[in-house]
Amino acid sequence: MYKSILTALALSPLALSAQAAGLPLAPSATAKAPAVLSAPALAPTLVSGDDHEGHDHVMLGELELYGGFSRATLPNAPVGGGFLTITNHGAEDRLIAVETPVAAMAEIHEMAMEGDVMRMRELADGLVIPAGETIELKPGSYHLMFMKLTQSLVEGETVEVTLTFEHAGTVTLPLMIGAPNAKAHDHGAHDHGTMNH
Repeated sequence: MYKSILTALALSPLALSAQAAGLPLAPSATAKAPAVLSAPALAPTLVSGDDHEGHDHVMLGELELYGGFSRATLPNAPVGGGFLTITNHGAEDRLIAVETPVAAMAEIHEMAMEGDVMRMRELADGLVIPAGETIELKPGSYHLMFMKLTQSLVEGETVEVTLTFEHAGTVTLPLMIGAPNAKAHDHGAHDHGTMNH
């Protein structure tokens, strides 16, 4: 799909951002994310069941969050990425901010083809989560961008992210860190995470 990306990209600083955001620059792998959260505003609910291929997911108001993961980074890499799926069972909402303790800055980004070029841009006004719809933050599309990393993201560990929604409030989730080019949450055996109020 991204065959038009120039080989030179792999040698530029943008290559690191592209890899974190989803360009296929390394062999694929999978990662697994437990459901641990804290959202004092709306007392979110941890749900464990057969929905969404059986892995744990979180209800924050009318928003359902699941399938979260991140990717391992090389030592001294300046950027990392985060991914998850959000289903909105209520009125329109908007993801307006993201924070993580492992980066000086974190933003909500979009990658999209413009002609023959893959471009990445910040969604300065946030990401709309339409009523009754599911939005997937995934490699090569919408994603969380962690910039000016203060530490490497190590495969098998977790990275915490705090997401703020315009109406539903704030929730903190750990994302399991997979391989450098993990493409999805690991849908295998899952842990029942903990919830902090």
